[in-house]
Amino acid sequence: MTIENCFFIDKITDCIEEIATGIKKKTILDEASKKDIRDVLKKRGWIFNWKFECDRENSKVFKLMIRGDTVIQGLACLEIKKGYIEMHLLESAPQNLGPNKKYAGVAGNLVAFACKTSFDLGFEGHIAFTAKTQLVKHYMDTLGAEIIYGRRLGIFTPAARKLVNSYFKDYFNGK
Repeated sequence: MTIENCFFIDKITDCIEEIATGIKKKTILDEASKKDIRDVLKKRGWIFNWKFECDRENSKVFKLMIRGDTVIQGLACLEIKKGYIEMHLLESAPQNLGPNKKYAGVAGNLVAFACKTSFDLGFEGHIAFTAKTQLVKHYMDTLGAEIIYGRRLGIFTPAARKLVNSYFKDYFNGK
């Protein structure tokens, strides 16, 4: 079952940025447990069924949080494939959507993490995902994604390196 990603890249930053103040917040990414997502529900404004994603075979869900805080700012479901990372799903938390969102850069941070994970595994930063038709050009313009076929997109080494450099500044030092 392929779930279409419908995340919007509002801004590529070097962390996430509080909209009201412009203050940048350092983030951490960690694997999410079922306990972590027990309150991540549609009735609380989340769009997708993250309990299903946690149960997805061979995949892991990762949570993005501000350092020193436990509030989930976004989630991504990633699967290791042969030579790349499959990004099954990505979602910014409800407080980070729409005109009154709290933080910018959440989706970009999660995509950069997927690329970083790909580099960590020796996959040269390659990730792939399926996009909604209306967002294909947006992902190409903001993330440097390339069309593999139809709505199937990939982010490859040059664009992945740029994203990782944006969010994980010291990652390539010494590499």
